[in-house]
Amino acid sequence: MITIRPAQDRGAANFGWLDSRHTFSFGEYYDPKHMGFADLRVINEDKVAPGQGFSTHGHRDMEIISYVLEGALEHKDSIGTGSVIRPGDVQRMSAGTGIQHSEYNASKTEPVHFLQIWILPEQKGIKPGYEQKTFTEAEKRGKLRLVGSHDGRDDSITIHQNVDLYAAALQEGDTVIHPFAQRRVAWLQVARGAVQLNDQILTAGDGAAITQEAQITLEGASNDSEVLLFDMAA
Repeated sequence: MITIRPAQDRGAANFGWLDSRHTFSFGEYYDPKHMGFADLRVINEDKVAPGQGFSTHGHRDMEIISYVLEGALEHKDSIGTGSVIRPGDVQRMSAGTGIQHSEYNASKTEPVHFLQIWILPEQKGIKPGYEQKTFTEAEKRGKLRLVGSHDGRDDSITIHQNVDLYAAALQEGDTVIHPFAQRRVAWLQVARGAVQLNDQILTAGDGAAITQEAQITLEGASNDSEVLLFDMAA
């Protein structure tokens, strides 16, 4: 079964410096029908104005993943990490027992466009941590590249939950097939462009809950499409 979450149905928040779309309930946007999916709790599509950002604030007991689509995002946290996240980078911050961090647009002239993703951890109270890796366009071109996993295999980032996170960059006509093991579900998020998921067309911002499927077929429906696929325990 595939259930589409249309982009236009997402929650919205606009503070001038921040234009955000919420796939699941977040902040002042609350929808009891969209509180998350399996261990996936948040997918926010954020666009931050030049020189602006999120001042220092705290998190606990959450796996937070940042995926930049355009621009550059500057990260600083209370465990001494400082980095700039650019397209191709995948960053994981484990909030665990508690962490303070800030996120700012690293440019004074260009906006930054990114996805912020929250995944519930397999246990509470872990030691806060941070990891960031770069995955080239070639690694994702026409294929689902594993970029995050529980065991860090294939040089992916390590996520403290039973989830495999894939990224794909698809041109029109590119086709990939992804099989599912038993008792697995998935969420597909279209980051840019358009794709055909089995027999349904999805465009940028659309998401899809996938349950009780032995496999899916993804085909690029426009050039320069990009998707994230979360393969999770049911």
